[in-house]
Amino acid sequence: MDTVISAKLINVAAAAMAGLALFFDAGSGAAHASNAKLVAEVSISTQTMNVSIDGRPAFQWKVSTAAKGYVTPKGSFKPYRMHEMWYSRKYDNAPMPHSVFFNGGYAVHATDAIKRLGRPASHGCVRLHPEAAADFYRLVETFGPANTRIVISQ
Repeated sequence: MDTVISAKLINVAAAAMAGLALFFDAGSGAAHASNAKLVAEVSISTQTMNVSIDGRPAFQWKVSTAAKGYVTPKGSFKPYRMHEMWYSRKYDNAPMPHSVFFNGGYAVHATDAIKRLGRPASHGCVRLHPEAAADFYRLVETFGPANTRIVISQ
């Protein structure tokens, strides 16, 4: 999908979800658009990421997690840093487009090794197709890191 169109669809979907939350909770006085929750569930066994917005499935993408000899951390994390473009200090300045860091030097980011998606292939990060990584990055920007969880399980 064209990146510009994809970004517009994400922004429209996010605005619609936030608007619905405000509409249905208007009587309680407690609703805020920033309360919308974004959850990315990464399955190491299936090499997939399922993204939900306020508990509703929204996206499913193939990923690559840690190859043999490396580890992708398991657990529930909040993103703490984002970079549209980052270069790995540990791995020879390897490019990490649309990086969403969630635990130390571990991030969800784009890869150019798209033929390896769906199989373990990384040094521990969660790799996505470049278009999916751009979409995920924009979702985290839209909902905010405080309203985002990245959950990694076996």
